[in-house]
Amino acid sequence: MKKAEIKLTIDLDDNHIPEKITWESTDAQTKEALPVKSMMLALWDNNYKNTLRIDLWTKDMPVDEMKRFFYETLQTMGDSFLKATGETAIVEDLRDYCIHFAEKMKLVKE
Repeated sequence: MKKAEIKLTIDLDDNHIPEKITWESTDAQTKEALPVKSMMLALWDNNYKNTLRIDLWTKDMPVDEMKRFFYETLQTMGDSFLKATGETAIVEDLRDYCIHFAEKMKLVKE
């Protein structure tokens, strides 16, 4: 059995606000820690039947990039849900919402 490890490193300021986030993986082509400005991690706890989440962003994450990050995350959640369940109808609804979100956030022209 092959194993892979993902490592997240969060540098915090004195108020526990993320200043720097880096990630690395044993399966990555590059072995260096790569910087990111934001992350969302969701894990399913099968024992308690609920989601555990860690959402972090650095204090210098630009608002326009955060909007784009959320938009792209919603889109890829739809891709994952479709792949996992085959539920095309609801994914189409989510895609429609993503268009609405992008328009409201001025990520695309209406």
